[in-house]
Amino acid sequence: MLFPRSTTSAACLTLLLGSALPSLLAAAANPPGDSGNLAATPAPALMLAGFWSARHDPAAYLVSEKLDGVRAFWDGQTLRFRSGRPIAAPVWFIAALPGVALDGELWLGRGRFDELSGIVRRAQPVEADWRQVKYMVFDLPGASAPFSESVLRLQAVLAQAQQPWLQAVPQQRVADAQALQALLNTIVRDGGEGLVLHRADALWSAGRSDALLKLKPVPDDEARVVAHLPGKGRLSGKLGALLLELPSGQRFALGTGFTDAQRADPPPIGSLVTYRYRDHTPQGLPRFASFLRVRNPE
Repeated sequence: MLFPRSTTSAACLTLLLGSALPSLLAAAANPPGDSGNLAATPAPALMLAGFWSARHDPAAYLVSEKLDGVRAFWDGQTLRFRSGRPIAAPVWFIAALPGVALDGELWLGRGRFDELSGIVRRAQPVEADWRQVKYMVFDLPGASAPFSESVLRLQAVLAQAQQPWLQAVPQQRVADAQALQALLNTIVRDGGEGLVLHRADALWSAGRSDALLKLKPVPDDEARVVAHLPGKGRLSGKLGALLLELPSGQRFALGTGFTDAQRADPPPIGSLVTYRYRDHTPQGLPRFASFLRVRNPE
C-alpha cells in the first residue's frame, strides 16, 4: 500500500478557553485508514515533541512521563487519531468528554501498547475492552495562557467531568540536570518509556519547537520506507534492509532489528516505521539504528 507524502500547515488558533472550540485542521491529505475505504480527513494541528539536549535548563520545564499510548485529539465533537481519522470509541466514552479541545494519549498501562492498539483501532468498539482504557490528557490545544496555567485549567476541567478513566497527566518540576536524570532512571526502571518536558512559560503553538521535548534512554524516530534491499547469504530471498527516507529527504539503510517473519514479509513501500538509534552522524543520519515497529495507519 502506498502512503502519499503529506505536508501539514497549522491553523492559527487564538480562541480563549471556554469559548467556541478551536478548529484545528491542517491543509493536507493523510494516509488512508485501516480499511482502505475511509475518505481522507484533515489532520489536527498539534504540538509535536522534539528531542531533549543538555543545552536546555530543565528547571524551566514541567516534566511528565512519556506514555506509550495512542495519541488522541478531542475537538469537542469527535475523537481523532493524530492523522485526523475518527476513533471508533463507545458512545459512553464520547458522551463523557468535556466541551473543550483536549490532547492526550489513550493508554492501558506500561508495556501494553500492542494490546491498546488492537482495542482502539477496531471499526466496532468492544465495550469490555474500552472499560480498561484511560484517556490521559496533557494539553488544551489552542490555549492562550502559558502552559503552567493551562495545566491548572486542564485539571479543573477534567475534575468536573468526574470520570476515573479521564485524567490529567501528572506534571512536576525538577531542579537541575541531575534531578532530571534521576527521575528518568526511576521511570525506566519501573517500566516506563521516558519523559516529556514542556516549557512552563510557553504558549501553545502547532508543530515542533523547544517548547515540547522528549527524553528517552534510547531515542527513536520515524521514517518512510522507499525500497526493500535484498538480503545475502542466510537472508537470500528475504529482506536485507529497508531503505528509509527522513523528513529532511536524506536516506539510509536500516538492516537490524527484524525477525525472520518480518524479513519474509517486510513493511510495505510507503509505510512509516519507527526505529531506535544511539545518536546522529555529523551528516544528521541516525547511528546504530534498529527497527522497532511499523507505525499503524491512523
